[in-house]
Amino acid sequence: MLERREEADVTAFELQLQGYRLTTAEIIYRLPDHPALLQSFIWQKFDLAPDYPELRRFLEFWSRSIEGKLHSVNVKQSTAFGPPRFRHHKHELTMH
Repeated sequence: MLERREEADVTAFELQLQGYRLTTAEIIYRLPDHPALLQSFIWQKFDLAPDYPELRRFLEFWSRSIEGKLHSVNVKQSTAFGPPRFRHHKHELTMH
């Protein structure tokens, strides 16, 4: 787990070497004023599967500090880094 004071000094590459991957969470929640309406918030940060300590820390903050009641959280994570996966396609597009 990252210490807060060290976090700013650690590069994305260093985090990936430690097993962290870019993680995106869609947080679905309800506001007290409109409980029938579901709203969405996107959170993205480097995190460590399967425990997701950074996301858990954020969700704990949310529960303590934000009025929106959590409905669900959908988590996606990038794969391990490696050589770029680019492919060259011979294609021409003409627009008039």
